[in-house]
Amino acid sequence: MLGLIKSYFVDKEKTTRIVVVGGGTGGITSAAQLNNNFKEKAEITIVEPSTVHYYQPLFTLIGGGIFKKEKSVCNTEDVIPKGTKWLKDSVVTFVPTENKVVTKAGETIPYDYLVVSMGIQMNFDKIKGLKQNLGKNGVACNYHPDYVENTFEFLQNLKQNIQLHQKDPSELKKPLNLIFTCPVTPVKCAGAVQKVMYLADDYFRKSGQRDKVNMQYNTALLTMFAVKKYADALDTLAKGRGIQQNFQHNLVEIKGETKEAVFETPQGLKKVPYDFIHVVPPMGPPDAIRQSPFADPITGYMDVNKETLQSKSFPNVFGLGDCTNLPTSKTAAAISSQAPVLVSNLISHKLGLPLTATYKGYTACPITTSYNKMILAEFLYNNEVKESFPFDQGVESYTPMLIKKYIFPTAYWNLMLKGYWFGPNLLKNPYPPHSL
Repeated sequence: MLGLIKSYFVDKEKTTRIVVVGGGTGGITSAAQLNNNFKEKAEITIVEPSTVHYYQPLFTLIGGGIFKKEKSVCNTEDVIPKGTKWLKDSVVTFVPTENKVVTKAGETIPYDYLVVSMGIQMNFDKIKGLKQNLGKNGVACNYHPDYVENTFEFLQNLKQNIQLHQKDPSELKKPLNLIFTCPVTPVKCAGAVQKVMYLADDYFRKSGQRDKVNMQYNTALLTMFAVKKYADALDTLAKGRGIQQNFQHNLVEIKGETKEAVFETPQGLKKVPYDFIHVVPPMGPPDAIRQSPFADPITGYMDVNKETLQSKSFPNVFGLGDCTNLPTSKTAAAISSQAPVLVSNLISHKLGLPLTATYKGYTACPITTSYNKMILAEFLYNNEVKESFPFDQGVESYTPMLIKKYIFPTAYWNLMLKGYWFGPNLLKNPYPPHSL
């Protein structure tokens, strides 16, 4: 008995080493919440190679000319929670059987607990010619910070060209072709593939030039959205806006010099001319996870329990965010609900208690439909609709757009990254962790 009591107090005084892999939304949010609850009894190390941190939900609005890119970025050191350590490096190898990770610089970092939040990997090289043409030849991509500003620049140039041609109608023989793509792979923020399209539609309507452009949505998928309620709403919206929908059209090549896009369809390869094309690249798990013992053998994403966020193979390892195989959309809103579950369960495991906090798959996709309105898709696992507002969120509305523009960014920088924002629960933690 005395031995057990002595062991308890020795363990209670021992510093718990927690390594957080990834300094994006999931990594910083979970590290902040862990830091707030472990106090001095934990040594938290965040491994992140980038010196800048982006609030990526603003990228669509930047691409639409609503905000400047500066509004979406700050230095990584400014979001690292006080009391934690930042290692400017990246993890390339996981060795969970020895409770350690190995970094690109060759450093070995031991841990008692590991939190993995590496995000999703954008595979631009999966589309022939895409990397060589990004940011030029009319090829835009809101998903990459280096190219997000090109989107609005291209739209402005098209508008100016139309205005010039209107002075001499013979010069503009046919409408310009604007193409918006969606790959067959999971992507971060499933709604973002269409947001840019509706903003472009509104942009040309406001200038009275909508009849001068043809718009088509070429998606590798079978529907407009995974959740039927919102798929139906977006289908109606696209048809009403005169946007041609082409399903099972997977982009495989960009021919920048001739401005042609090649799509793989059930009928074979299809070559489509374009004046502007917004490309969403195929995405997948980070290589380090895909090659690790954590990987789901089917998808390559980190295999975690969809309710507790604990690794299915290693009980002292947890994962959240885009790098996991959680069957829900990959969004910042999802992370806001995942982080408190992860933190509560990690601490429960440390205390030898049951893992009772449960993630039900909550996520939200704010789908911008114009410069002033949006559809706010909210749902749980199994595509079960779970809306927060007392109105039909499948209908375009002003209120969610105001929240997206002004409330969410403020909450992100000042609350979420500091560990005080809990998604639809706002400031109330639905799973208050046990004190350590």
